[in-house]
Amino acid sequence: MPNAVYDSITTIKERVVRKTQLFVLMAAIGSAWLLSSCATTSPTSATAETARITVLYDAFGKDAAMTKDWGYAALVEINGKRILFDTGDDPVILANNVKAKGVDLTKLDFVVLSHRHSDHVSGLSYLLSVNPKVKIYAPKEGFGIFGSDLPSKFYRKGEALPAEMRYYGGTPPEIMKFGTVFPGANIQLIDKTTELVPGITLIALVSDAPGTKELKELSLAINTADGIVLVVACSHPGIESIVAEAAKINPHIHFIAGGFHLVVAQDPAIEKVATTLHDTYKVDYIAPGHCTGEPTFAALQRTFGNHYLYAGLGTTLNLGANPRAASDRRAKGVLDEGDLRTYSALLAQSGDVSDGGPEIVHLAQTK
Repeated sequence: MPNAVYDSITTIKERVVRKTQLFVLMAAIGSAWLLSSCATTSPTSATAETARITVLYDAFGKDAAMTKDWGYAALVEINGKRILFDTGDDPVILANNVKAKGVDLTKLDFVVLSHRHSDHVSGLSYLLSVNPKVKIYAPKEGFGIFGSDLPSKFYRKGEALPAEMRYYGGTPPEIMKFGTVFPGANIQLIDKTTELVPGITLIALVSDAPGTKELKELSLAINTADGIVLVVACSHPGIESIVAEAAKINPHIHFIAGGFHLVVAQDPAIEKVATTLHDTYKVDYIAPGHCTGEPTFAALQRTFGNHYLYAGLGTTLNLGANPRAASDRRAKGVLDEGDLRTYSALLAQSGDVSDGGPEIVHLAQTK
């Protein structure tokens, strides 16, 4: 073979090899970038380095694939744990919203049911259909929907009565156990502030407000390198009281998300809470939702400025030293007109003043 032809063939082979190597290198880089991107944007892929809260149930938001409804649920991924905080008001809506966000509820470390109101627990039936054995924490009450027990000494005895007129024939069990509306669920009842695992605590408080007096509520406090991340449900015991309890764990309150129960509060009460959180407790960032209330959204945004984070339905809040709303960088701090209409309509539909609702009438009478 002539040398010139041989040299040409060799050159072509070298070019092919170089191009192949370049293609493989680019493909490898592309794959690594893609995996990294998925890991940082998908709410289902929690890692030890990822800290975020994804709002799965609320009455305002910008994600057209999700259904707005009165209630609250959020996926909390922090300190290497995946925690579902509350389950919303409707199992069908929770299922839709979870699927729209690509959240895998079969991979949870545990669930927190903050309190007995239906707009926070009714979605549990869907969760149990996909994850029936998941560990659930709920507040302990004397008689409650989560189940309970009492010593039989709690009632007066009538020793002189015949056996057929006495409870249990006159020989009650030492501990009387009462059922739950969630039979088969793996529920552990919490009656006092409890550290579940190092750095993750359930704050247990009782409401003293008219309309919700004696209502027990759990809040989730996570102690991080940046301070306390606090997730609240409805704050029936008072958001200031909950924050004060969290400050006992760590006085640096870094971030608060959830409902503040100021939905019908008047401006002086709203301003007092905003000032207390900002000036007294020096909260770094705030991301209110659910029953916080429209005027309170606006007041908190004025008080906290760019440390107020929009937390509508579908928003993923990336935590850390400088928290940001990752799902919608264009979102404004307050609700737009469409949000306001939906929020107001849902609020009007939820006027139940019994134990199953937000006690709107009772609150309105006491503000």
